[in-house]
Amino acid sequence: MCGIVGLHLKRESAHQPLGAHLAEMLDCMTTRGPDSAGIALYADPLPGGRQRYSVRLPEHVDAAEVARRAGIELGDEVAVESLRPDGAALVAAGAPEQVSEAILTAESDAVVVGHGTAIEMFKDVGSPRSICDRYGIAQRSAYQGVGHTRMATESAVTTDGSHPFAVASDLVLVHNGAFSNYATVRRKLEREGIRCVTDNDSEVCARYVAWQMSRGADLEDALRMVLKELDGFYTLLVSTADEFAVVRDSFACKPAVIAENDDYVAFGSEFHALASLPDVGKATVFEPMPEEIHIWRRGDGRGWSQ
Repeated sequence: MCGIVGLHLKRESAHQPLGAHLAEMLDCMTTRGPDSAGIALYADPLPGGRQRYSVRLPEHVDAAEVARRAGIELGDEVAVESLRPDGAALVAAGAPEQVSEAILTAESDAVVVGHGTAIEMFKDVGSPRSICDRYGIAQRSAYQGVGHTRMATESAVTTDGSHPFAVASDLVLVHNGAFSNYATVRRKLEREGIRCVTDNDSEVCARYVAWQMSRGADLEDALRMVLKELDGFYTLLVSTADEFAVVRDSFACKPAVIAENDDYVAFGSEFHALASLPDVGKATVFEPMPEEIHIWRRGDGRGWSQ
């Protein structure tokens, strides 16, 4: 059992309090997953082809020195955008694979938790409230956010095993449920040269979606392939810099509730995660049906397909 929350804001004026809303929503899901939690926040994209790298570092390591050494390795500037309790947000231009490799060369114990033009990632072990407090999530503004609180069933309780999984630029996946054939899909990805770094079945799904999109599929097509290829009981919330998507398996036994009005689309594993949102009483509230794919795109309102 895990808890998922997500918030996609339609109006720029509503960006400021997103962190506060998401932290409160995630706290409501504590009983569904007290082991670990994570949050992905999407703010306005960085200009000039630069990407933000959310980097976890050992406690004794100086983030500025890591950025300096990574810049030398890369042959271009790597800047410290902000320091965080677990490390730093670094900013650099260039191919993400090369930047990530430069960071790992500069500090072998560094972990790139996620990267993208818009995204910043936070993952840790502990209760959702303690993690949100530690990283100041309630003070953050953004136009879109995804949160997950985990009760580990398929792998160990670790920061690496917590959600969200962000395995490609600005692509985030969170999952409630279990995949029964993920080992088979993992071997298929390995034959394509794609390696998972945890034992988590959700990482396999995230890398499968990223692989499909790298082959030219859009997000909707990639999720259709998930429905065909991955067996199990699941609800997924998947986001990119421009999209916010929900899909459930053919039995739809894992809970999911969506509330939508003119200002936002909100997702929760249970309705009480949405109950504190402004004007939720006037929102259209519904439960996604089996194998429906619901996608909202930034700037063009609502869309869904089946």
